[in-house]
Amino acid sequence: MPDLDATPNPASPVGTAGLDGRDLRIGIDVGGTHTDAVVLDETNTVLAWTKQATTADVTTGLGNAVAAVLEELGPRRDRVGRVMLGTTHATNAILERRALGRVAVVRLGAPATTAVPPLLAWPADLREAVLLDSVIVGGGHLVDGYPIAPLDTDAIAAFLDSVEGRAEAVAVTGVFSPAFREQELEVATMVADRLGADVPVSLSHEIGSLGLVERENAAVLNAALYGVARGVTEALAAVLEGHGLEVTSYFAQNDGTLMAPDYAARYPVLTIGSGPANSLRGAAFLSGVSDAIVVDVGGTSSDLGVLVGGFPRESALAVDIGGVRTNFRMPDILGLAIGGGTRVRGEAGDVTVGPDSVGYALGTEGLSFGGEVATLTDAALVEGRVSIEGTDASRADGVRKLLSDALAQTDESVAEAVDQVSLGRSSQPLVAVGGGSFLVPDDVPGVSTVLRPRYGQVANAVGAAIAMASGRWETIVPAGPARAEALEEAKRIACQRAIQAGAEPSQVDVVELTEVPLSYLPEPAIRVHVKAAGPLGRV
Repeated sequence: MPDLDATPNPASPVGTAGLDGRDLRIGIDVGGTHTDAVVLDETNTVLAWTKQATTADVTTGLGNAVAAVLEELGPRRDRVGRVMLGTTHATNAILERRALGRVAVVRLGAPATTAVPPLLAWPADLREAVLLDSVIVGGGHLVDGYPIAPLDTDAIAAFLDSVEGRAEAVAVTGVFSPAFREQELEVATMVADRLGADVPVSLSHEIGSLGLVERENAAVLNAALYGVARGVTEALAAVLEGHGLEVTSYFAQNDGTLMAPDYAARYPVLTIGSGPANSLRGAAFLSGVSDAIVVDVGGTSSDLGVLVGGFPRESALAVDIGGVRTNFRMPDILGLAIGGGTRVRGEAGDVTVGPDSVGYALGTEGLSFGGEVATLTDAALVEGRVSIEGTDASRADGVRKLLSDALAQTDESVAEAVDQVSLGRSSQPLVAVGGGSFLVPDDVPGVSTVLRPRYGQVANAVGAAIAMASGRWETIVPAGPARAEALEEAKRIACQRAIQAGAEPSQVDVVELTEVPLSYLPEPAIRVHVKAAGPLGRV
C-alpha cells in the first residue's frame, strides 16, 4: 500500500510569486460534510491544512477553515497572496430552489423551434422559481450560416419592455449561435439600452456547446445564479477582510482550472462540479501520476473519475443538474452513496448500506464516537482499516458481523464502480483520496495498485490551490481553404478567455484542440473545440 509524500511538482504551474513576496496561497473546497483548506508555497509544498465541518450557511464553515490554517501559519500569514475557492453554493441553490433570480428568456429561432418552448422539461418547481417570462422570435441560423429568419428586433423590444423592472437577468439563445454569435450580441446591446446596463445578460454561445435545448438550459441556469454569485463573492470578501487578508481571489470551475471573481460573476454556472474536478487534480499532484482512476470518499458520498494527462476526463453526455439537462463541459464522474457517515442497517446476512448518511454529525452520532448509529466508519474501525483518536470501536461489538458484511458489500460496490469508469483498462492505478478513503480496500480488482498519497484527505483543496486558469471556445469552421484562418481565430478566442479568467497573458497555451467533421451539409465543415490554459498572473 504505497503512501506517497507530497513533493513539489514543476508540471503544475501557478504563476510567479507576487513582487511583494506574498508567495503563499490558500486552497479551499466546500463539500457537503467538510470544508477543507490547505496552504501551499511557491514550490507547491503543503504548509498547513484543516478539515472543518461545513455549516448550514456555508460561509461560517468557510471562515472557520481559513481561521484554522492562518493560526497554523502564525507570522507567515502575511505571505498569503492568493485564495482559491471551490464552492457548492451554486449547486445547492439549484438543488434547493433558493436564492435564484427571475429570468426573462429570449430564444432566437422562430418559426423553426416554436414546437418546444423554453424550459419545457424542467421540474415544475424549478421552472416556477426561475422563469419570469419567455419569447421565441425570428432569428437564428442553419448549420451552414444561412439565417432561419431575420432577427425580429421589434418583437424583442416589445418583450423587453414588458419585463422592465421585473427581470433580474436575461438569457439569450440563438440557433447555432456557437458558430454565428452576432445575433445574440445584438440582443445583449438591446437589453442594455432598454433595461439598463445593471441587468445582466447570459449569452448561450459563451456557456454551452451545440445543442439548442441543453445550451438554452445552461444559459438560463447561469442567469438565475447571478445573485448567488454576488453573494458568494461578497461572503468570501467578508471572510478575507475579517482575517485582515489583502489577497487576490479566484474561483474553481468544473474542468479543474480557475477563474477570476469577475469572470465567475459572469459565468457562475461553471462553478458547478468544481469539487470533483478539484479532487481529481489534487490527486494527480499528490500522487505524481497523470493517468489514473481516482476515488474521492467523503462523509456522505464517493466520486469516481479518471485522470487523462493530469486533467479530469470530461463527460461526452448531456449533464443533469437539479433535473435540468445541460451540455456545458463537466467531469465524467460516477457517484456512489458511500461515505464515512453512511448508515448501516439490518442484521448479519441481510445488511443495507445507505444511501443516507449522518454527514457532519458523525462525531456525535456514530457508534464508536458515543452515539447510537452504525456507520461505515464504525465498520472500518472494527475491521482495523483505520484508527481514529477518541473513538471506542468496542461499542460496536454487538453488531460486528453486521458491520463486517456492510464493509464487504461496500468493497464490491467500489470494485464495480472502478470497472465501470475504467472502460476495461486494468493497467491504471487507483488513487484513493478524501477523508473517508480508508473505506477503499488495499486490493481492488481491475487496477494495478492502490495509492494513498499524503494529504489525500484534503486533495480537493490542494487541487484548487494548484490550478491554472483556462478558457474554451467551440464553433463550426469550414473544411476548405478558410479552415486554417478559422482555427487561428478559435485559438485566439480561447486564449483571450483564459486571460479573462486570470491567466498570465504571456504564458497561455492551447492545451486541447478537437476537430470533428460534420456530415450531410451542403459544404464540408468541422466542429472545433479549443481549450487554452496558463499559470495565474502576478498578484
